[in-house]
Amino acid sequence: MTQPIPQQPMYSNQDELNTRIRILEGKYNLTRERMLLINQNMIDHYKTLNEEIRTVKKDLKEIKEIMETIKETNASMIKEMSFFARKDQLKVLEKYINMWNPLNFITKEEVLELINKKGDKHASRNKR
Repeated sequence: MTQPIPQQPMYSNQDELNTRIRILEGKYNLTRERMLLINQNMIDHYKTLNEEIRTVKKDLKEIKEIMETIKETNASMIKEMSFFARKDQLKVLEKYINMWNPLNFITKEEVLELINKKGDKHASRNKR
């Protein structure tokens, strides 16, 4: 014979369902809170990244301006360098300077002194 299955009272099944529903609601609430926290973290991270991107763009703009200034300076330096004397031109000048030998030039005072000496000698000859 088969034994009859004892019947549990109806309220115990209902209590068990209520308990399971509360557990599921708790898990749902916990999951929702975690999602809100993740969303908030993502928003904060997004704001931080945007600020960093703005800073990088600003720095990049400054670097571009500096590079443009450097290019202009280099161009003007190259233009000015075209006015410099060349090696062969300096050689020609060196030859002329060596021919003139400016170290043997005399000063104005020395010329006047020589004139005075010559004048004194010339004057003393005329007196005799």
